[in-house]
Amino acid sequence: MAKINVAGFGEFEVPNDKRLVLALVDEAGVDQLHACGGNGRCTTCQVRITDGETGPMTDVEQATLTERGLEGVRLSCQILCEQDLSVEILKRLSDTDREDAGSRPADVMGT
Repeated sequence: MAKINVAGFGEFEVPNDKRLVLALVDEAGVDQLHACGGNGRCTTCQVRITDGETGPMTDVEQATLTERGLEGVRLSCQILCEQDLSVEILKRLSDTDREDAGSRPADVMGT
């Protein structure tokens, strides 16, 4: 199990290989946005990794961040929890006027 330290929320144990976006919602109880349903296209699930390693970016994440000119952030829908991490949430439902955070991302990327 990986430990995820979420700024302002605490530290949570997360099953290995769980998508970070789902860990933030399920284990940490964060109202993390994920408007595109975890497909790495909308950038609403942005986080800043403040400690730990996430592994390489997916091609989808890299292309989306490059297209939008975003640096220093990651898309939580494209990260698998494999090691301990510390993260800062950058976009939450409570900071918007949206009705919901988005459709629940699939448990496995690319499905």
